[in-house]
Amino acid sequence: MAEPPELAANLVQLGERMVDSTPQAAALGFRLVSVEAGLAAMAVPPDDKLVGDPETGVIAGGVVTTLLDHVCGLAVTSKLLESGVFSSIATLDLRIDYMRAAEPGREVVARAHCYKLGHTIAFVRATAFDLTEDDPIATAQAAFAIGSPGRLE
Repeated sequence: MAEPPELAANLVQLGERMVDSTPQAAALGFRLVSVEAGLAAMAVPPDDKLVGDPETGVIAGGVVTTLLDHVCGLAVTSKLLESGVFSSIATLDLRIDYMRAAEPGREVVARAHCYKLGHTIAFVRATAFDLTEDDPIATAQAAFAIGSPGRLE
């Protein structure tokens, strides 16, 4: 089902703020790929400063972790906004399974889906990949605490 145009525009603004105004995301060069209610995608471009192993040129695992955490947070916030609620959130649990090294010199994309939104906890799954989502670099399962909500006017 298509989102109302106003919600879609607000979600894009939110996603752009997350990658531009969050100091860590901005320093790592994150880019918003897409966002809709409960779904989000972000990417990090190849950059020599983000390489964790100079011999192989592979991106640092911490960058992938940060990307997954950010995209999961955006998926949760976008799901909350769909219901007209804006609330602070915090990562409670983030489990990441690393499956393989990223291909050197490739952009890494992460996609997240907030599949369950409770009153105080949201649950998210995510995948990070470089070539195809069918061959992930890492997958994540996360839980986020939802703060006291405020209603959007």
